Amino acid sequence: MTEATTTARHSLWSEAIPHGRFPVLNGETAVDVAVVGGGIAGITTALLLKRAGLRVVVVEADRVGSGVSGNNTAKVTALQSTVYSTIERKHGAEAAADYANGNTAAVERVASLVSELGLDCDLRRLPAYTFAFDEQDLPTIEDEAKAAVKAGLPVSRDRGELMGVPFPVAGAVRLDDQLAIHPVKYVRGLAEVVDGDGSRVYEASRVLRIEDGTPTRVHTDRGTVVAERVVIATHYPILDRGLYFARLEPMRSYCVAVRLASGTPPTGLAISAGSPTWSLARSGDLLIVAGQGHPTGESPGEPYDELTKFAAEHWDVAEVTHRWSAQDPTSYDNLPMIGPYTPGSSTLYGATGFMKWGLSNGTMAAELLTDLVVGRENPLADRFSPHRLSLGSAPKLAKLNAKVAVDLVGDRLKSAEVDSVADVPVGEARVVRDGSGKAGVYRDETGGVHGVSLRCTHLGCLVRFNSAERSWDCPCHGSRFDVDGAVLEGPATKPLPRRDPA
Repeated sequence: MTEATTTARHSLWSEAIPHGRFPVLNGETAVDVAVVGGGIAGITTALLLKRAGLRVVVVEADRVGSGVSGNNTAKVTALQSTVYSTIERKHGAEAAADYANGNTAAVERVASLVSELGLDCDLRRLPAYTFAFDEQDLPTIEDEAKAAVKAGLPVSRDRGELMGVPFPVAGAVRLDDQLAIHPVKYVRGLAEVVDGDGSRVYEASRVLRIEDGTPTRVHTDRGTVVAERVVIATHYPILDRGLYFARLEPMRSYCVAVRLASGTPPTGLAISAGSPTWSLARSGDLLIVAGQGHPTGESPGEPYDELTKFAAEHWDVAEVTHRWSAQDPTSYDNLPMIGPYTPGSSTLYGATGFMKWGLSNGTMAAELLTDLVVGRENPLADRFSPHRLSLGSAPKLAKLNAKVAVDLVGDRLKSAEVDSVADVPVGEARVVRDGSGKAGVYRDETGGVHGVSLRCTHLGCLVRFNSAERSWDCPCHGSRFDVDGAVLEGPATKPLPRRDPA
């Protein structure tokens, strides 16, 4: 079953995004700091910088909260699947403790901002769980519990009796007093506080290029921000510098929200330790099930059907109310990248690599970026520097770049799937012969034809069709485009050219 999700904004949370609340950037404006990106990392950074006495402008390509911040499971937690055993294995116990400290502080920062600002974002304190479906996953749970305790988290072990799920659980790691929020209401609430008193938030203003200098100039199609310093908080970096693209792997995951005919959704924030991964949460009387992750650009199969099937196997499902998806980059060494965009820069900063835990990691990033911009010491700066050396993760780095090379070259060697637009079935897409080259063609339910160039406008890889999302996705660096070529996700900033193959 194909659903138009990201383009049609079917996220449970995106219903709270109004149109036209913040203006489009027109003309030129000068401030102390320009923040590119209106998600949780960018908006929180802007708020903290404003509180530090700086004039800030946020420039968002779409609407505040419309990206990954509005397409997630709404969990703000320091317990994140098996992240602590992974980090300890790769970097040691001290690195895991730094990660725990940063994320624990981020959870409490979100709670304090909600309280201080009186934000209406449905905040609830709930326990978070990493659980094992069966006995074979118990060693993973044991390892995560030990690593989390060593990292300083007050976790406990139980059998998931209080998770509120209608199936047996072999074992679980539990961390109390974590948060569930309405992420869009939260982020937009912060944005309302940022906007005003010399600081501004702009929507529908995609940044096309950044001109280095003193000051730096941030250009959109209709305006320019002149700033002493710039923060790139676009989730995936949009600038071709700093070698980020060589060190990040973009991954897509999918969510469904279902209404139950009987029974109740889980009482905690839960994620399984095995494979496939199932992430469970609730919003009011709705059950949220997430998972079915895959590298961007690979065939997704039928992720929404699989998530719905899982829900129906364990709950009495009355209807599926929402479907949505999100994308998150993971760094080659499984730590976020937060700090100067290029080595030694004191004018350009960035944050990425949140590993599907952006509500807490994005908040942690905002704290660290604010300290760096205003010149305060931060004990996590070296740990999460984008330019750290992680020699133990070199094989992963080599694997990532080998994959990009194969994708870049291999897709060019493949033949077109069909010779004519007439051969493209309704509701599907094909790679069609276009003279001596190829084009991507999608035929909608009315028979309308949508043709685009397959060459990604970022670095030239050939995009592939994602049937679950009706989008053209780049397997190299994760850029995504709708069926008419408009940019859905960066790092690309320019649309795919339209094509009209015979």
